[in-house]
Amino acid sequence: MKAQDPIAPALSLSAFLRALRERQSPAEFGLAAGPRRRTPGLRREEVAQLCGLSATWYTWIEQGRDVSVSAATLARLARGLRLSRAERSYLFEVAGKRDPERPGHRDDPPESVLACVDAIVGPAYILDRSWGARRWNAKASSLFAGWLDADGEKNLLRYIFLRPEARTLILDWTSRAQRVVAEFRAAVTGYSDDPEIRRLVDELRIGSADFARCWEAQGVLAREGGERAFNHPAMGVLHYQQVSLSLAGWPDYRLTMLLPAQPIRS
Repeated sequence: MKAQDPIAPALSLSAFLRALRERQSPAEFGLAAGPRRRTPGLRREEVAQLCGLSATWYTWIEQGRDVSVSAATLARLARGLRLSRAERSYLFEVAGKRDPERPGHRDDPPESVLACVDAIVGPAYILDRSWGARRWNAKASSLFAGWLDADGEKNLLRYIFLRPEARTLILDWTSRAQRVVAEFRAAVTGYSDDPEIRRLVDELRIGSADFARCWEAQGVLAREGGERAFNHPAMGVLHYQQVSLSLAGWPDYRLTMLLPAQPIRS
């Protein structure tokens, strides 16, 4: 017996748009409910008008026809239907497109979310999308001398490649630095037009031959946890298990925790 094919992306998009349309209240869009409405929500032609699309084109999309739906069209649908951040993200996900506006990247996490680092026993910090530290706890400040223990620059990449303290603190600095660059490249793939990211990369390529070499290697790696070892000037050799998590609702922000661990014995 032949296995059932998975639902095609076009049909997933079709089902989602139809459900969105049917649960919208016409009054919320300034449209009269009228006595002649036989189905709940908005009509297809009303959705098309709200989103700046032709009624025929929208109908084809909702019907799941084999048509190419651009990211710009999806953005119009998201704005016209006033989708929430989660709904917009799902819309682009099921359509297999990248959101050009990246709505999840506009707002900073609230203070209550950033303060989570204070509840973590080991060193912990939160990085933004350019890998600048936005919040850290006291143990992280004690561990990362020259980065989180004083006023001034808090970008992790600048610390690793431009501060001499990092080369002493981070055991096996060469391999760790290479991996960090590969993780950064993977993390900022969707921000190729971001001027802040461009400036950071250009600055590091000029200021650090090691960064330039790692960047030109074109390595791409997912951020993963694992053993991390440090040679702290006051506390000696320290071993941690690193765990990194994206903040729900703020995918640009990543929480990193260093949990006490025993060294791996060969």
